[in-house]
Amino acid sequence: MEVLPTVPTPDRPLAVVFGAGPGIGLAAARRFARGGFRVAALARPGDPLAQFQADLEAAGPGPHRVLGADLAREGALAPAAATIQAWGGWPELLLYNASAGAQGPAAELDPGRLEADLRVNVGVALAAVQWALPAMRGRGAGTLLFTGGGLALEPKPGLASASLGKAALRSLALSLGAELAPAGIHAATLTIRGFVQANLEGGTACSLRSRCSPFDPHEVPGQRRATSSPTPLTPDTVAEALWSLFSQPRSRWIWEAMLPDGLRPPDGNRVE
Repeated sequence: MEVLPTVPTPDRPLAVVFGAGPGIGLAAARRFARGGFRVAALARPGDPLAQFQADLEAAGPGPHRVLGADLAREGALAPAAATIQAWGGWPELLLYNASAGAQGPAAELDPGRLEADLRVNVGVALAAVQWALPAMRGRGAGTLLFTGGGLALEPKPGLASASLGKAALRSLALSLGAELAPAGIHAATLTIRGFVQANLEGGTACSLRSRCSPFDPHEVPGQRRATSSPTPLTPDTVAEALWSLFSQPRSRWIWEAMLPDGLRPPDGNRVE
C-alpha cells in the first residue's frame, strides 16, 4: 500500500469511492470531482491507476488520489482506509461500488465462495460505513451511497451469488437510511435495473466487448446488448443519478432510487 503524504485539509470536502473500476466507480468519482469534492478512489491493483488519476485531475480541482486495494482480500480495507484518512481526513460522502459474484445456480454454489462474495458485497460495505460513521455523527451530517442492482429485486438463475449479494446490500442500505436520518446522515442505494454499457464518448470506461468484469451485477439477463447501440444506462448516467441522490435536500431524502425509472422512491421510502 502506497503511503501518501499528509496534506492540509482544504475547504473542499472529501468523497471516497470504494470500488472505483473503469465503469460506474470512476464515472462517479469524476462527477464528485466536478461537483467540488476532493476524491479518494480505491480501485483494483490491476486497473490502470495512473490513467484513473489523470481522469480525476482533469475532472475537477484536487487534490485527488487513486489507490490500489483488493477489497476481496480479507483485511485489505483497514490499511486502505487509514491511508486515506492520513492523506485527506474523513469523508463527507462515501460511495460503495465494489462487488463480487461467482456464476452458477443457487443449488450448486460453493458455501465458501458465497461467503467470500458476501464479504465483498456487504461485509466490506458495512466495515467502510463503520469507518466513516463516527466522523459523520460528530458533524451531524454525511452521505452514504451504495450501488445496487436489479438482481436484488429479481434474482436470476446462474447469478445466485450476485443476486444474494445485491439483496443483502439493499437491506443494509435501507436499514441505514432509516436509522441514520435522525442524525442528519443520508444513506441511500441506487438500484440499477439493466445493463450498464460503456460510455460512448470521453473518459476511461470498459468496452462493450471486454466489459468491466466477468459479469455485470447490474445487468438484467436478456437486456445485454451485443453491439454499441445506445442504451439508457451508461456509467455517466448512473453517476449523475448518484449525484442527484447526494444533492437531495433533507426534506426530500429517499433511501432507494431506481434506474432507469429515475429518482422515484418506492412507497414508504421517504424521510417524513
